[in-house]
Amino acid sequence: MTIRAAILALLALLVAACGQPDKEPPVAPDDPNPLLWEIARADGTSAGWLIGTIHALPDGVEWRTVSVDTAIAQAGVLAVEIADLDDQRAVTSAFKPLAYSPGQPPLLSRVPANQRERLTALVDDTPYGLDDFRGIESWGAALILSQSVDTGADAANGIDRALIRDFNGRRVVELEGAARQFAVFDGLSERAQRAMLGAIVEEAEADSDQRQRPIRLYLQGDEAGLAALTREGLLADDEIREALLERRNAAWMPRIIRLLESDSHPLIAVGAAHMVGKDGLVALIAAKGYTVRRVR
Repeated sequence: MTIRAAILALLALLVAACGQPDKEPPVAPDDPNPLLWEIARADGTSAGWLIGTIHALPDGVEWRTVSVDTAIAQAGVLAVEIADLDDQRAVTSAFKPLAYSPGQPPLLSRVPANQRERLTALVDDTPYGLDDFRGIESWGAALILSQSVDTGADAANGIDRALIRDFNGRRVVELEGAARQFAVFDGLSERAQRAMLGAIVEEAEADSDQRQRPIRLYLQGDEAGLAALTREGLLADDEIREALLERRNAAWMPRIIRLLESDSHPLIAVGAAHMVGKDGLVALIAAKGYTVRRVR
């Protein structure tokens, strides 16, 4: 899984979601099959829903189904990673204190020699110069430079944003917030941060088919395929996987269980990669005694 795909799948793309669409959109199924589950209590009554989201999509991609619309209509509260995705001032205020740190080594020294020419080209596509990154940590540089990578997707089309609009006038709560999301990156070792930076360079050289693979799997409802992505590439690194997926899932669980116990019938909407696998939210919620049933 490329780092850009990982960011798309895992985070709310606060800084890193400015790619322009590829000329050819991904091939989407005629009948989208998003990751939607109904959660039932031990007595069989409905407690709420889970929906795995993708935080950025190309223009014109349809992901809604009758089942999704029913869950939206019946839910009493929406739980998302970040409640106000469009507050750029708040995003900047959260990003800068963590990402900006003087005395960093030269940016080019933080990637292998065979990536330095491409990294220089990425920097040239930003308002920054190479010297500016002497004050930016490696994870921050990776997110900033990812804005120069053509992902074929636009965060304005993200499912999280669409759901928040659907809940206009209804309660929306956040499980994490911008500052805590950036803190996840900030807590990575320098080795892991440099791996992110190098992966951005690799992503810039990937073809559109590679970049669109997570979107295709999502629209097909391919849980096994998405679970496999969460153990490939950068996410095969134990430190990065634990930080970006496993620890965050565990941190969200107390709030999720309180919502399920509150009789508010929540729709819990977070990145699809958080749903799948043995450490995913589906498995963690089932381990608490709930029945979690896929709705197709």
